[in-house]
Amino acid sequence: MLNTDFERPSPAVGASPPMPGCDQTALFLDLDGTLAPIEATPDAVVADRHRTALLRRLVERFDGRVAILSGRSIAEVDRILDGAVTNVAGVHGLERRTPAGPEIAMPPHPALGRVEETLACFAKGQRGLLVESKARSVALHYRGHPPAEEACIDIGRRMAAIHGLQVQEGRMVVELRTPGPDKGDSLRLFMAQAPFADATPVMVGDDMTDEHAFEAAADLGGWSVLVGDPRPTAALYRLPDPAAVLAWLEEAAS
Repeated sequence: MLNTDFERPSPAVGASPPMPGCDQTALFLDLDGTLAPIEATPDAVVADRHRTALLRRLVERFDGRVAILSGRSIAEVDRILDGAVTNVAGVHGLERRTPAGPEIAMPPHPALGRVEETLACFAKGQRGLLVESKARSVALHYRGHPPAEEACIDIGRRMAAIHGLQVQEGRMVVELRTPGPDKGDSLRLFMAQAPFADATPVMVGDDMTDEHAFEAAADLGGWSVLVGDPRPTAALYRLPDPAAVLAWLEEAAS
């Protein structure tokens, strides 16, 4: 369960992050809401050649110490980022890819198909709800109908309890996932391997799902950046939106 009683100073304070040193930093970046704006549907987020070029420069500038930690599958991350980053943890850590070997993925929970059917029936009863299958998880999006938040969270929690799944609540979404590694675990695994080992981890993300990675970065001597409006967080700095994140990264890549 995610710890929301953060003991470290919270910037929800609004301090801008310092510029990371390229010779000693490992960059960990969320995708939706961080590198790309949140769109009405997941498919509406598409590749952008300027962002792709920036990420490729960052990978070179930081000697490969750049990783994407996303709730999306690795295939979706590659679609949106044009494969610019090799090191990717997808589905909040249930999938992971490094240059050292083949992609590692947790086997999907056997109940996910039944849960997806239940959520699809539920979504049909209310306009604006969207069910997204990710093979190792299933997400119920309510950004198209925010008043359904309480009902979506309720059915998500009930389905998770019945079937032994983990609940991942995020921005306008509740996700039921196969039990396994989260973004914090993924950050730690990357940091235990070359080229990340012995660097200072810096995590940038916008959602409650990124808090695991914020805490892991701090535990390993690093720091994090919250993207978006101020809120209680384990991050030490804040940027207002993805445009500000890309501007900050442009400076880091120069």
